[in-house]
Amino acid sequence: MSSSALTSARAEATQPRGLRAPRMRGRRVPRGLPFILPYLPFLILFGIAPMLYALDLAFTGADGSWTGFHNFARTFTDYRFVPAFEHILLYTGVWLGTLIVFVVGLALLLHGRANRVSSAFRFLFYMPGALAGAASVLVWLFMLDPAVSPGSFLLRMFGVDLFVQSIAPGNLPFVFAMIAFWTGAGGWIVVMYGALNTISRDLEEAARIDGAGPFTIALRLKLPLIRKWIAYMTILSFATGTQLFIEPQLVNEASLGLVPDTWSSNQLAYQLAFRYGDFNAAAAIAVDLLMIGLVAAVLIVTRTGLFRRED
Repeated sequence: MSSSALTSARAEATQPRGLRAPRMRGRRVPRGLPFILPYLPFLILFGIAPMLYALDLAFTGADGSWTGFHNFARTFTDYRFVPAFEHILLYTGVWLGTLIVFVVGLALLLHGRANRVSSAFRFLFYMPGALAGAASVLVWLFMLDPAVSPGSFLLRMFGVDLFVQSIAPGNLPFVFAMIAFWTGAGGWIVVMYGALNTISRDLEEAARIDGAGPFTIALRLKLPLIRKWIAYMTILSFATGTQLFIEPQLVNEASLGLVPDTWSSNQLAYQLAFRYGDFNAAAAIAVDLLMIGLVAAVLIVTRTGLFRRED
């Protein structure tokens, strides 16, 4: 073979790979557009546009003039502001802790017992998620009333004899966290189970050959490999938790006002907007919630490497 042929063969073996990869990556970008284009109008209409409108209201007055951070300072000095955010942060902390521990634990347990029984349990766990938020609250209102609850004996074991004791102010963050967990945990168990199914069986077999037991495999192998899914669940659940509204609102009406109608930050914003007509202050609270959610999301993404590509 001539030297020119060898030179051309080496060029074909080296250069095209380096050149083809960027071209292929460049071709892949437009292929994703059909998947996101149907979502973009909804994102703009129900996400970006309301956010921009809230930002405009938060930094302006009733007459449309620029007020800077006046609305934020005004709502912060409201005597209902700090308690409302304390309630939300406590509720979200309890809910996220319960969600992460039990959802991940149950998903690992079901994946370790991948059989027909596991499928039945996944279906049972998912069933409460079929109820809407308002319907689940109504179910739990009956469950928490010792007079009509089928689990009244459990309530009396904890010293609860009246409905007002179940919804005492100190119990509300835990009651709402229980309702949220009961409604949303099943769907996340299914998601985590699907994430666990992406783990290669060869890795598990190699770990068993090395002498690892089920607990070690779950803790040292499976858990690190689904950390991004856990981070994804945490971000969405945190954002959902800070928007708590329907649960305390319904409990407020069912208890005839025993629970304040400004218990959560969203309720406070609702009252400011539609009872007092102060839409600028309500928008300021909405922006506060937006910033809390963004900061939490950035921290989780940077700590867990959610968008980092695996080598």
